[in-house]
Amino acid sequence: MKGGGGGMDARRLTRLALLTAAALALFVVELQLPDLFPIPGAKLGLANIGTVYALYRCRAGEAAMVLAARILLGGLLGGRGIAIVYSAAGGAACFAGMLLLKRAIPERHLWLASVFGAALHNLGQMAAAMAIAGTAVLAYLPFLLLAGCAAGAFTGLCAQLVLKKGRFWKL
Repeated sequence: MKGGGGGMDARRLTRLALLTAAALALFVVELQLPDLFPIPGAKLGLANIGTVYALYRCRAGEAAMVLAARILLGGLLGGRGIAIVYSAAGGAACFAGMLLLKRAIPERHLWLASVFGAALHNLGQMAAAMAIAGTAVLAYLPFLLLAGCAAGAFTGLCAQLVLKKGRFWKL
């Protein structure tokens, strides 16, 4: 979705909506899976494939819209309002960090940026958890970071494969 012009036409908006819907579908699929990590709050984060893809293929504002819509709608679909707080804190940290990393890490190594993004996501979630529950939650941080880096590598590889094989955003 790179290109000139600042406005958003119907084609662009439709593609962003489809990307958001795909990310939400992955989120719902993941809700049905058993926990892969024995750590509270640790998930594979399949919906992040859409976000990572959007970061590398869309304008920053468009990728932010996909992320915000996915977090809000995912929290509502998941039935846990507090999840929106954790997802928003983690998503914001990850998004900001990956926007910077995108300048240094090329698309062919997107998976690496995703690993760093996952670690930043965990740090953002931990900040939210500390604000809500206190510093006792810090005991989970090393385990969350390990699980997050593994999940980030997987989702990053998936997003990289989609970028390479599926030129969905050719405009």
